[in-house]
Amino acid sequence: MWEIILLIIVVLYLLMGIRVIDQYEKAITFTLGKYTGTKEPGLRFVFIIIQRLERVDMRVRALDIEKQQVMTKDNVPVDVNGVIFFKVNKAEDAIIKVQHFEYAIAKHAQTALRDVCGSMTLDTVLTERQKIGDEIREIVDKETDQWGLDVSVIKLQDIEVPDDLKRIMSRQAAAEREKRANIIKSEGDRDAAKNLAAAADTMSKSKGAMQLRTLQTLDGLGPTASNTVVMALPVEVMEFFQNVAKKK
Repeated sequence: MWEIILLIIVVLYLLMGIRVIDQYEKAITFTLGKYTGTKEPGLRFVFIIIQRLERVDMRVRALDIEKQQVMTKDNVPVDVNGVIFFKVNKAEDAIIKVQHFEYAIAKHAQTALRDVCGSMTLDTVLTERQKIGDEIREIVDKETDQWGLDVSVIKLQDIEVPDDLKRIMSRQAAAEREKRANIIKSEGDRDAAKNLAAAADTMSKSKGAMQLRTLQTLDGLGPTASNTVVMALPVEVMEFFQNVAKKK
């Protein structure tokens, strides 16, 4: 009788000690509170009561960097947030060497973001997001490598400037657009003036060209309904009357 009871207890104990570790996980084994190994994915057994497992997800995970106010190098306050992509390389280090590694890496990223943005001007912060993200990643990856973490990417998401500064920037952008439009218009006027001057010079040197232009003008007036009678005279006739008028 006692043998059967003991056998049932042993079987139940063995069944309760069976663990399934998923493909994307590793399990840290502690025996009587001491680290005794890392279990790979698959069907595994632990001695309950004296052993416990800490599962670690080894996949890449995304973690938000909370929005915070940063003072840029030119003393402009901006609100910045971002996202960090990282994964665990060494499960035992992530569990043993740091408490709550997700919280710790998020705080490191916040501090690095504040330091990097604080060393740059507002224009740089607004236009060099990729560069800022890369610098923050290098800092955070170096500091968290001892925790068995690998930072792959850090991206800035939102950069918000004060409302009064937004209005100033909007006016500056409008002024810049107007300036470019005026430059384009002045360049067009200059080119048109050059073309007109060249045409006038050509026509002044060729009487035939002047007569041709006169005929083109008359042709344009032809289809228009009007009571005005237009008479075309050769240039030589006009010059004759001008010479007669001068002699008188």
